[in-house]
Amino acid sequence: MQVSTPLQQCCEPNGDRPTIGDLMSLCEENYCALHRLAPNLATLRGPFVSCDEAGADLLLEVREQAPFTTLFRLTHLFAGPQDIGRWRPDPDAILRAYHDAGQVEVLDLRQTALPVFNHYRAPALLANWKASLFLSKWLRYCLAREHRFPPVTNRPLRPSEHELTPIP
Repeated sequence: MQVSTPLQQCCEPNGDRPTIGDLMSLCEENYCALHRLAPNLATLRGPFVSCDEAGADLLLEVREQAPFTTLFRLTHLFAGPQDIGRWRPDPDAILRAYHDAGQVEVLDLRQTALPVFNHYRAPALLANWKASLFLSKWLRYCLAREHRFPPVTNRPLRPSEHELTPIP
């Protein structure tokens, strides 16, 4: 069972509405978890995979590096039901890390395993809160599974090695 932080507990769906301050604090918590997952994120380029023998591989694909930000995709890869060699990403997130502010913003989130919400709607506060809360729990799960980027055993992927099947 995963332990919730005091911030997560204060704004779970029990009637309390998160504030912008709550959201910013959660984005900071997510940045700290992300920094443990990918300590060199600000210098990485291209795709990396962290393999998990007991579960799904985790893909981190850096799409853009700027002086203070990194735009990247984070997704678990599952074998597609019909196409051998093709992968189905779930959850599948596009994130922006603000290294100077120490925060992570969810730009897009697609997932089918949990009923967080049907479609991500930005920039509404509650939608951002739910997406960031999901990201927080997902990052904790990835860390518990000992995913890291780039681990000693992992290598950058060539683009042809991670052909993905989009989520319908």
